[in-house]
Amino acid sequence: MSDDSKSKPPVALTNAVSWRAEGIKHKKNEVFLDVVEKINLLVAANGTVLHSEIHGAVKMKSFLSGMPELKLGLNDKIMFEATGRNNQAKGKSVELEDIKFHQCVRLARFENDRTISFIPPDGEFDLMTYRLDTHVKPLIWVEAVVEPHRGSRIEYMIKTRSQFKSRSVANNVEIMIPVPPDVDSPSFKSSVGNVTYLPDKDCVVWTIKQFHGGREYLMRAHFGLPSISREDAGESSSGKGGGGGAMDTSWKKPIGVKFEIPYFTVSGIQVRYLKIIERSGYQALPWVRYITANGDYQLRMA
Repeated sequence: MSDDSKSKPPVALTNAVSWRAEGIKHKKNEVFLDVVEKINLLVAANGTVLHSEIHGAVKMKSFLSGMPELKLGLNDKIMFEATGRNNQAKGKSVELEDIKFHQCVRLARFENDRTISFIPPDGEFDLMTYRLDTHVKPLIWVEAVVEPHRGSRIEYMIKTRSQFKSRSVANNVEIMIPVPPDVDSPSFKSSVGNVTYLPDKDCVVWTIKQFHGGREYLMRAHFGLPSISREDAGESSSGKGGGGGAMDTSWKKPIGVKFEIPYFTVSGIQVRYLKIIERSGYQALPWVRYITANGDYQLRMA
């Protein structure tokens, strides 16, 4: 027994926190907390949502002196019950799945009373990640009407709509629309943003720097399509692509969308408090941000 006690000194005398060094000092004590949610979405050509899920992460940057103890409160204790059973707080609860915590989180405490309590590493780390398997209404909707014409050209009409509240703004939106591999002579008209043809990727990218909620925009694109003239012009101009060739629909890959919406989460997760307790009693400022962005976000073309 005495040998054991020598090889394992009391925890209080050791640095039991392997992920954090002793004696860390910062001139300014701050914590930055980002709740980042990425949406994976696949929408059928008829508008049906075939697949949707949210991948979330609570990311931290910790610049705190000493050996601080942090407690994070989220908006609902029940949110971690991924049982799917009905409860009275159903309207407020957020049912997360596949929750993974950083090793610094005291799991026993969490299992007991759903408190997220931890001594953070210094610098940047993911405090927790989660998944939410839920029906998500497409935040940015895109419709494409593609018309091949007699006279070796193809015309696109693209309509996009933001389906979130008007006080939110999606930044740096990119809508990637596939085109046949042999188009030429591009021309574009759009009610907002810039349109670029990327021949190496066989797509058009419509970029909208700021897309406010509740807005709808239109874009038209015209291309020459030499291969149509080599097909039966009558069949091709009907839009049925009877002749195969360029009107073979294999080039019609799904439309992809990239975006980032600050101050917004789809799941409704919210940080209620972040308490910082440290022996020396310094005051530290916690900064909290919310960001929703695209993951694998695709809408199939008709």
